[in-house]
Amino acid sequence: MRKIKVLVVEDSILFQRLLADNLNKDPMIEVIAVASNPYEARDEIIKEKPDVMTLDLEMPRMGGLEFLQKLMPQVPIPTVVISSLSDKVFDAIQAGAVDFVAKPSGKSRVQVESFICNELATKVKIASTVKVDGLKKPKMEYHRVGLLKNRNADKVIAIGASTGGTEAIFDVISKFEADIPGVVVVQHMPPGFTNMYANRLNQQCKVVVKEAEDGDRVLPGQVLIAPGDKQMRLKKVAGHYEVSCQYGERVSGHCPSVDVLFSSVAEQAGKDAVGVILTGMGRDGAAGLLQMRQAGAKTIGQNQESCVVYGMPKEAFLNGAVVYQEHIDHIADRVYRILEDEI
Repeated sequence: MRKIKVLVVEDSILFQRLLADNLNKDPMIEVIAVASNPYEARDEIIKEKPDVMTLDLEMPRMGGLEFLQKLMPQVPIPTVVISSLSDKVFDAIQAGAVDFVAKPSGKSRVQVESFICNELATKVKIASTVKVDGLKKPKMEYHRVGLLKNRNADKVIAIGASTGGTEAIFDVISKFEADIPGVVVVQHMPPGFTNMYANRLNQQCKVVVKEAEDGDRVLPGQVLIAPGDKQMRLKKVAGHYEVSCQYGERVSGHCPSVDVLFSSVAEQAGKDAVGVILTGMGRDGAAGLLQMRQAGAKTIGQNQESCVVYGMPKEAFLNGAVVYQEHIDHIADRVYRILEDEI
């Protein structure tokens, strides 16, 4: 089996060597070149034609984000961004990066090596399966006609996503109006970044978006994003919904886990919920979405054509959890049609 050819772009020679040495430990990966700045990277891309690039955003001469914005329209290459805590990662995703990881800081060498061999190597392997030249398709026009007749506080919308999910979630909730019932979201993302992501969406959407805190009420016109290092569950307390956000073990390989959220929604909201599973690698959320459907909820899965990675939605479709399979541009409209039928 041919190895995944990787270009490492990193200005720190020490970290560059750590990245290359540890990625090379994976039998499926071969680091075929390293570069200390975008100009060297450009030359290596032309010469070596790598399958995947890892890219530091903070570099001399030209930043990683500017390089990505110039590169992707000309030479699309699956890219995993390595970043310190900065909302530039979301600009990088918009520019065409497949995913990102948080740069390990203040960790021991053993911890850093473990991070590279596990988390980063996994992201590189996922990125190698993505056809990035097909990601930037023109968006379909979307216009809602009229609002929901009732702002029904008994309804809950639960959304789960992973790789490619930052853009997919935006595509969905940017179409929501203030009349939408409360929304709870799990997106696989490191701690710190979830708060930045929520704040960014809050500035771009008509609904209120915030990183969830333990005890937050689920309110119409509001979206709660699970914190990046806690499991989020739905609870019904004294006739209203709120969320529990607690540290816990990984479930289905993740914390936060889509399965954890969906299972709690199935138990607490039953037929009063709508479940949505979006792009992502693996099977997190498939079992939980099936529980939601079995409890009477209406469920939606993103279709293969519009997914960055058709993993999680595929697993949910195959196990019978998905009632409606939709293109990402049509998911918000499907949510509204479900709600209009039930109100």
